[in-house]
Amino acid sequence: MQEEKVQTEQTKVKEGASVGAPIYRVTYHLRILEKKEETHTHHNNIMDRLSRMLAAAQGMGGGGGMQQDGNVVDNSETVYISSLALLKMLRHGRAGVPMEVMGLMLGEFVDDYTVRVVDVFAMPQSGTGVSVEAVDPVFQTKMMDMLRQTGRPETVVGWYHSHPGFGCWLSSVDINTQQSFEQLTPRAVAVVIDPIQSVKGKVVIDAFRLINPQTLMLGQEPRQTTSNVGHLNKPSIQALIHGLNRHYYSIAVGYLKGRGGQGHGTSTAGESSNGQVGGEEAMLMNLHKSVWTEALTMPDFKAEGDRTLEKLNKLVSLAEGYEKRVKEETELSKDQLRTRYVGKVDPKKHIETLGQDLLEDNIVSVSRQMIDKEASVPSACRIEAVDDEADGMAVDQTA
Repeated sequence: MQEEKVQTEQTKVKEGASVGAPIYRVTYHLRILEKKEETHTHHNNIMDRLSRMLAAAQGMGGGGGMQQDGNVVDNSETVYISSLALLKMLRHGRAGVPMEVMGLMLGEFVDDYTVRVVDVFAMPQSGTGVSVEAVDPVFQTKMMDMLRQTGRPETVVGWYHSHPGFGCWLSSVDINTQQSFEQLTPRAVAVVIDPIQSVKGKVVIDAFRLINPQTLMLGQEPRQTTSNVGHLNKPSIQALIHGLNRHYYSIAVGYLKGRGGQGHGTSTAGESSNGQVGGEEAMLMNLHKSVWTEALTMPDFKAEGDRTLEKLNKLVSLAEGYEKRVKEETELSKDQLRTRYVGKVDPKKHIETLGQDLLEDNIVSVSRQMIDKEASVPSACRIEAVDDEADGMAVDQTA
């Protein structure tokens, strides 16, 4: 009896399991479908959100392609610097060595391809670096007002600063300064000049402008290319290390030598159409020009005497050194003489040079004194000589 009860219970369980299995499977599949739908909905929401963000970024980057292409900067844009501005920048940078100095550039944006710099002025600054705090707005406003009164109506087109001895590039502080200028003027230019590496005929100078980081994120070029201008200058390794073509790009630099820096000519334009030399060309030709009257200028007698006495004392010390050297040469061997005076002053050559300078200075000084005496003192003597000659002629006539 018990066995029959167990068998009946097992059959009931089997029948219940056989009936409940399809219900369990249906429930399981329904749950899987619900999870798939939730995942699909979540993915759709993410894709919609990404598409909205991309559309917003493209709209912020310049209005969707066509509008941005019309306003992008060209790589043939050139900064034309007048000779007056270049001289001022070099003088200011050379006077501030070894410190960095800065100033503002005045000019105008002629068109999309030309920035003209006609004048600069220095900014008061203390410290070793160039930062945003170095730009004094009160001084800038007063200086601009005074320049307008003198006939300089131009506006600020950028700023310049010096890198004495370490090339042309922008540091992180310079980038922050340039950002503050570009917030006021989007086409502002940062000019870097090196007064130490600059020599006669070769000025180490470069102009920069920042790259918009949104264009890099979208994979767009910061400038459009319409010519080979702007690609002819090979950048230095230092500039590439410090972020050139990543955070900022270089702009071509030209020079103006027209009439007062107002012409469109480059460094080859030196004369006007009628053959006359332009204003800035004449200024450069007269810079440090020697005048024939300088040779007749009488120096201070006391200063000239002290200078001559100093040279004579130096000549005596050189003579003593030469005498000592001659005595040593008689006692040393040939091998010792080869390395004995390497890197030392040769008193014989210095005696010859110093003696020649003393003779020339004294001869010129005596000649100046004689010419000055003839030009100033004899006026009274000449009058007496003329009177004596007139008296002699009168005596001859009476005789």
